[in-house]
Amino acid sequence: MNENNEEEKAEDDSLYIEREIVADPKQELLRIDKFLMDRVANVSRTRVQNSLRAGAITVNGKQVKPNYKVRPMDKILLVIPKDTSKSEELIAEDIPLDIRYEDEHLMVIHKPAGMVVHPGIGNRSGTLVNALKFYLDKKDIPVMAGNPLNRPGLVHRIDKDTSGLLVIAKEEFAMTHLGKQFFDHSIERTYQALVWGDVDAGDHTIHANIGRHPRFRNRQHVFPDNEEGKDATTHYSLIENMYYVSLIECKLETGRTHQIRVHMQSLHHPIFNDAKYGGDKIVKGTVFSKYKQFVHNTFKVMPRQALHAKTLAFIHPHTNEKMSFDSELPEDFQATLSRWRNYLSTRKRNEL
Repeated sequence: MNENNEEEKAEDDSLYIEREIVADPKQELLRIDKFLMDRVANVSRTRVQNSLRAGAITVNGKQVKPNYKVRPMDKILLVIPKDTSKSEELIAEDIPLDIRYEDEHLMVIHKPAGMVVHPGIGNRSGTLVNALKFYLDKKDIPVMAGNPLNRPGLVHRIDKDTSGLLVIAKEEFAMTHLGKQFFDHSIERTYQALVWGDVDAGDHTIHANIGRHPRFRNRQHVFPDNEEGKDATTHYSLIENMYYVSLIECKLETGRTHQIRVHMQSLHHPIFNDAKYGGDKIVKGTVFSKYKQFVHNTFKVMPRQALHAKTLAFIHPHTNEKMSFDSELPEDFQATLSRWRNYLSTRKRNEL
């Protein structure tokens, strides 16, 4: 239940309101913040004004000020953080955090594999957000002003069993500004993944819509004809070929649920030990029992999908400086790579 609850959430899903509104032909002149408050549920004037300042609301393709007055047939595009407050009070828990950067506006966190990002059904405690709540309360830092439950601002998510970097907003303006960067695909994210099979050298791109699986509702599915689901684009390249498996780098252009995992599965290169998408079986290899035993022992070394959010780069909402972060592969990932390299080296020696 816990895994399904967390993994059904998209990185970019349900965190922001994305909408296009066209003003009526007889629209009277009206301040844009008032206009939007009347048309978007549960959005405060402060949230609208922060979104305007961040450039997350445009009129006819241009950024406008909060005192702009909407005119007939104006086309308004908006990306506004949703109010994620729930009926339950968020529990603050003293859980260690691996903080890679922090200032008064945002934080960059390295999330370990196995940690759920956000509380949900079956995951009320032990999550990254519970840990952030404790940390920020201890420092007496007001988080996300205007949110009645004082929740840290999740800009994006990664799956429970994926390790790596996340940026966290500590105020609404930063949340909105970073959210707009995600919406515009200008935030740079690279992942490293160990996948089954030989991946060709060079740079590759997969464009394939992703949506909920028609039968298995806790999985995602690639729709080859792009007639269903949402558009999704992943760029990937080979780092190291180990014959039976390949280490690849993936760059996300979009951020759909399980995007890398389901895209690579669709290419018959599921991520190593990804139980949800078939990577927990021997996809390529020999029939020898020693090989099978080696693979099963390696699954025990890395009992989760071999996927790591390695780098993250974005424009700082207040300084306009480009911020870039890199993270090391976790120990289980490194140990798994070492095992495969040693196995391949032994295999080659035996063939001589």
